[in-house]
Amino acid sequence: MDRKGKWVLSSGALLVIFLGRMTTALEVPLDPEVLEGLPQPPTITHQSPKDFIIDPRENILIYCEAKGKPHPSFSWTRNGTHFDVEKDSKVLMKPSSGTLVIDISGEKAEAYEGIYQCTARNEHGTAVSNNIFIRQSRSPLWSKERKEAIMVQVGVSLVLQCRPPAGLPPPIIFWMDNNFQRLPQNTRVSQALNGDLYFSNVLLDDTRNDYICYARFPHTQTIQQKQPITVKVLDMDAINETVAAMYNYTNNLFVDSPSGERRPSFMAPLGRSSTQMALRGGVLELECIAEGLPTPEVSWYKESGDLPSSRMSFHNFQKTLKIADVMEADAGDYRCTAKNSLGSAHHTIKVNVKAAPFWISAPRNLILAPKETGILTCRVSGDPKPQIAWSVNGVPIKDSPKDTSRKVEDDTVILSDVQTGSSAVYQCNASNEFGYLLANAFVNVLAEAPRVLTPPNNVYQVITNNPAFLDCASFGSPIPTITWFKDSQTSILNRDPYVIHNNGTLEINVAQSLNSGKYTCIASNNLGTRENHVYLEVKEPTRILAQPEYMVVQRNRKAVFECKVKHDPTLIPTMNWLKDNGELPDDERFLVDTDSLTINEVTEEDEGTYTCVMNTTLDQDSASAMLTVVEEPDPPTDLELTDQRERSVQLTWIPGDEHNSPTQKFLVQYEDLLHQAGVWHNLTEEEGTKTTAHLDLSPYAYYSFRVLAVNHVGYSQPSQPSRQYRTNPAAPDVNPTDVHGVGTEHNNLVISWKELTGLQSNGPGLQYKVNWRQKDVEEDWLSETVANTSKYVVSGTPTFVPYEVKVQAVNDYGNGPAPEAVVGYSGEDVPMSAPESVQVLVQNGTLAEVHWEPVLTSMVRGRLQGYKVSYWRERSLHQAEAQQEEQQVLLLSGNRTDGRLPGLKPYSLYTLNIRVVNGKGEGPPSPNHNFETPEGVPGPPSFLRIKNTDMDSLTLEWGPPQDNNGRLTGYTLKYQPVNSSNELGPVEEMMFPANETTVILADLKYSTRYKFYFNAKTIKGSGPTITEEAVTIMDEVRPIGPAFTNVNSSVVGEEGAVISWEYFGPDKNVYVEYIVENSKEDWTKECVNGSSGSQTHLIKGLKPGTSYRVRLAVKDHSEATIHSTEELVITLPEAMKSDQVDLATQGWFIGLMCAIALLILVLLIICFIKRNKGGKYPVKEKEDAHQDPEIQPMKDDDGTFGEYSDTEDHKPLKGSRTPSNGTVKRDDSDDSLVDYGEGGDGQFNEDGSFIGQYSGKKEKDTHEGNESSEAPSPVNAMNSFV
Repeated sequence: MDRKGKWVLSSGALLVIFLGRMTTALEVPLDPEVLEGLPQPPTITHQSPKDFIIDPRENILIYCEAKGKPHPSFSWTRNGTHFDVEKDSKVLMKPSSGTLVIDISGEKAEAYEGIYQCTARNEHGTAVSNNIFIRQSRSPLWSKERKEAIMVQVGVSLVLQCRPPAGLPPPIIFWMDNNFQRLPQNTRVSQALNGDLYFSNVLLDDTRNDYICYARFPHTQTIQQKQPITVKVLDMDAINETVAAMYNYTNNLFVDSPSGERRPSFMAPLGRSSTQMALRGGVLELECIAEGLPTPEVSWYKESGDLPSSRMSFHNFQKTLKIADVMEADAGDYRCTAKNSLGSAHHTIKVNVKAAPFWISAPRNLILAPKETGILTCRVSGDPKPQIAWSVNGVPIKDSPKDTSRKVEDDTVILSDVQTGSSAVYQCNASNEFGYLLANAFVNVLAEAPRVLTPPNNVYQVITNNPAFLDCASFGSPIPTITWFKDSQTSILNRDPYVIHNNGTLEINVAQSLNSGKYTCIASNNLGTRENHVYLEVKEPTRILAQPEYMVVQRNRKAVFECKVKHDPTLIPTMNWLKDNGELPDDERFLVDTDSLTINEVTEEDEGTYTCVMNTTLDQDSASAMLTVVEEPDPPTDLELTDQRERSVQLTWIPGDEHNSPTQKFLVQYEDLLHQAGVWHNLTEEEGTKTTAHLDLSPYAYYSFRVLAVNHVGYSQPSQPSRQYRTNPAAPDVNPTDVHGVGTEHNNLVISWKELTGLQSNGPGLQYKVNWRQKDVEEDWLSETVANTSKYVVSGTPTFVPYEVKVQAVNDYGNGPAPEAVVGYSGEDVPMSAPESVQVLVQNGTLAEVHWEPVLTSMVRGRLQGYKVSYWRERSLHQAEAQQEEQQVLLLSGNRTDGRLPGLKPYSLYTLNIRVVNGKGEGPPSPNHNFETPEGVPGPPSFLRIKNTDMDSLTLEWGPPQDNNGRLTGYTLKYQPVNSSNELGPVEEMMFPANETTVILADLKYSTRYKFYFNAKTIKGSGPTITEEAVTIMDEVRPIGPAFTNVNSSVVGEEGAVISWEYFGPDKNVYVEYIVENSKEDWTKECVNGSSGSQTHLIKGLKPGTSYRVRLAVKDHSEATIHSTEELVITLPEAMKSDQVDLATQGWFIGLMCAIALLILVLLIICFIKRNKGGKYPVKEKEDAHQDPEIQPMKDDDGTFGEYSDTEDHKPLKGSRTPSNGTVKRDDSDDSLVDYGEGGDGQFNEDGSFIGQYSGKKEKDTHEGNESSEAPSPVNAMNSFV
């Protein structure tokens, strides 16, 4: 027992090891180039189905295709024995194929029925096909039978049997009439799964003689029909009992079931329960057909769980429950219920689910290296549990030669320490009573060096922060080991962020820009190594920066969606716009720009969700926004008047379409057809959620109503008017408003009011009853009734006395409410007296107060409005004669007794008077009253002039103020210097008496600007200040302004320019400064004549074709710039090219060149003679000694000497050498005398040998110690000419 336990444990551990090894077993490569050179056992690629029903009218085609290396040969068995194809002339096997073509012309197809199996073999193994069961399709004829008419009583159930002949495959059943029209089916009449026609209860309309059952056989495409069945439905209540008894007795055709209403009962299946079996993966069809009257309805549910809604469907009017792709969980009890108004019936179907064998994991092909271990697994399931049988090369393992490296354990074959030549094909057969599975899996023992299947130099592109997968698909036996390297790094990439998968793929979980670069994968096993290079480019992601926003747009307006995107600049983006996840409408109103979508004149059809999608070859980003189109609401409809009363009515309506903008309110308007036809007035407003309004009405009106809806966009069109609604007349409800009593003359009173509207009149005959009486006087009311007017004039009234007035509305149906009295006044007259006791109190030189006694009310004779003060300036106290100025007026409202007089002038004589003012006019003035104002500060001096400006002095002149405002006491002068930066210096102050008007200022600084401040004084103080500026100069006074004017320039020749100017400054240090344009060098300065006036200066030595910036500057003794001009730009013309002579056409030049050539020839002859005398040049030995890779013999076609190379094998490819220090040699056209002789690199030694290098220019850092101070070599000199 223990030994057995140990064996199980050890074998389990071994199995785990094998399973672990199998996970890395070599997959069969799919690359045709790899497959082409590999030996491979056969593999079945195509075969006919297991159950193959053939059409007897056509040739039989049994497929069997296979592949392998070498290509396999084929053979067949039939019914378990060898089928010799060559002996049967009717059977042909296709070339290079196992497919059989059987010609059945002139033969019966039954002769070739049976079980066929194909075998494909080559030197590495044998594969077999499934057992293919060949059967001929059959469509037997219906047996002859005589059908008598079926007579049934109305209301009973009925079954018409079809019972077609058995065919292969089974026929399709349907019922039709003589006209080949399908018989109508419903919940009462339906066809069962077996083809019978069921009636839950029969009706008189079911009587007919052409119930025909048809059977269609699919393979032969033939249709057969059964003899027609006649059904007669009788209503026993309509037949007398004698005839009914005769029918019942003689024919016995009626069913004993009652014909009246009854509870349901099941016709199929019978009884309370039944059982049914289904195969896993197949289709389960459960059927319940019930009879009853009324016709019952059928329903289903599963007692032990829910019905599988995703795989379930109902058919045949709920009588059939169909479940597709049956699973083990579908087993259980299914209950069908038939129900009508009288009760219900139940039937339970117990479903058992079985399973033919199905794969959990089929065996997979193995490629093993010699000495490796592999495992084949054949894992299947089924109910009942399948039996597993293993074969090798088509022979059961138990019957095959014993192999110690092979071990079979139920569903597993373990192969250990395999050897070359042990390739084979293994078959796994799993079977139970419901079917079988057969699978071929080959074991191919190979020894192959690694191959990298991924194409070289692949470029992978990925977006930042996304995973990157770099492939390194390989093949080899044993399985190659994959290692990865990046760029020139030597470390293997086997740590974060890198992951190497079992298939060799390198994964970078989160790719960043630093991960871009060149990657190398190396596949290696014990037979060799191969490498491959790929490249990774990490791109920036595509992002939508400005997303489209939700828009609400009015109809016929414009909608603009923005979609601004950022993307990797190396990727080409494509912008697409979608509407509701579909394409944009083909409409010219839709304008797509680079970063926006514009929809012009939007309509309701444009509503939806708009999405901008930015695509690149690697990624995409999208954003969506909705467009809602709004417009004014549709007008309300169906206006109705309800709850009609004398003074009110209720209005109801139906709102119109809101067009995506909620209704905010409803506006109810009315039209009065009696008083103002065609004019609509607003009556009331209601909330947007209401559809009714209570309307208060006025009497004596013919109303029509309409309603307008209001939303955020605006008002709808008005609704259709309601029907007319009339109100009865009544006495007025209101009296006129705005009643006033105002006199227009001193002896009248005008009573006015606002007339009532026609709607306010409340009835015909509208008039106004006017009432008045004097206030505070015991008098009766006086009255007058008027019509069609808004005023009434009362004459003969006292002047400006109060009256009480009233106006009442009256019509034919009575008086309006009692009116309220309003106080008014009769007309005014001008005042009769002036204010008295006028006094003036002077506050200062510009302000005075005036006081007076008010006028008595009785003398005002009207409504007091105020007092009018008139005053004017007679003269200044300096002047003896009067010079009266314009009169000034001060209006003081109300019953005032004082006021202030502003804006007076000091030291002046003024006159004033006062009048009282009422609504009629002004009263008489008071007597004139004079007053004087005291002294004040003077005004500014009338002028300040500067004359006779000299180097250190100047003269000031001024005039007295226009307004002295008193007696002048003198003048004050202040002045201070101002430097070039506008900074002020110390202040000097001087005083002058009032009678002086000029002064000479001395001891001033030369060429200095001064600022002067000047004002006048009285005993009250100093007046406003005036200012002036001046500059001291040596000769004459110039206006204050720029030192240089009229600065101009002109070009003289190719190298000169003239500058001209006018100068007015005192400084003599004047310079002309110039600099090349855009240069950073210092300015060039040339001192010029600094005297005043017009000057010129010539600048010489300028470069032709160059632009210069020129300016003038004045400097002080410390070289600091005082003044400078704006810069001028002067551009000199290009130098004129002189006439050149073509030397090649000159005789003297040709002669000189011939002499030089003759001299060179002589030198070459001398060199050759000396070479023969001095022995062989040691150049070859020198080249061998140095082994400088940069020194190569020169070829003739490069224009250099090549006679020093002893073999052509050492010639370099033209233009292919690059020096090791990274520089590239210049072409021969760039060579110079310095390169080839004059630089000391090529010299003759004392023995005549040439010590230079013969490949042209020598690198300067090579063997500089060998340089010679001898004369340059003529050979190199000539070479430089070439």
